[in-house]
Amino acid sequence: MVPDQRIHERPAASADWLRAARTARSLSVATLAWLSVESTLGLAAGFAAHSLALIGWGLSALVEAAASLIVVWRFTGARTLSPSAENTARKAVAASFWLLAPYLVLHVAHDLDAGHRSTPSVLGIVVTAFSLVSMPALGIAKRRLGARLASEATSGEGTQNLICAAMAAGVLASLWLNTLGWWWVDPVVAVALAAVAVREGTRAWHGHHCCH
Repeated sequence: MVPDQRIHERPAASADWLRAARTARSLSVATLAWLSVESTLGLAAGFAAHSLALIGWGLSALVEAAASLIVVWRFTGARTLSPSAENTARKAVAASFWLLAPYLVLHVAHDLDAGHRSTPSVLGIVVTAFSLVSMPALGIAKRRLGARLASEATSGEGTQNLICAAMAAGVLASLWLNTLGWWWVDPVVAVALAAVAVREGTRAWHGHHCCH
């Protein structure tokens, strides 16, 4: 049952549903504000350290920002009660998962061929550590709201936030292991992130999200 049908058939639940929709939109706006900072600092640190994983993580923040913008669009004005808007938003969020993978794979191939190695970055460590702490809370909240709203677009955005936290953990690990001479961890993390992006994009397109 689509959200607007549920509202009209269960008027008593309408206020709760609309309140949840406003909360989802507000969380997405707040996420956009943070991701603008995260992406700028992450990319700056990544290029300075020549870290594939850190650059990829910074770019993924732009992808997450696109997903957040889509959810804001979804719950603005007349689109709030539109099943067609939800379907469009779901597919747009799914497509946003796929934007990152080609860049990561090509960048890995180029840097391995050129023999580039990443170096530790204090700025990168600080920014990724903050996301490692904050993104799980946002992701869980949005996935719960997505379930309440029957909005796979909202759930998909929440999944991206959780992936961001996992990516931050991977980036931190690769930066530390690189100091031990394990330079290969960085490109491996980048390729793994590309695979995750493709997988989650496919799941979102078909309306299936990770439940663990």
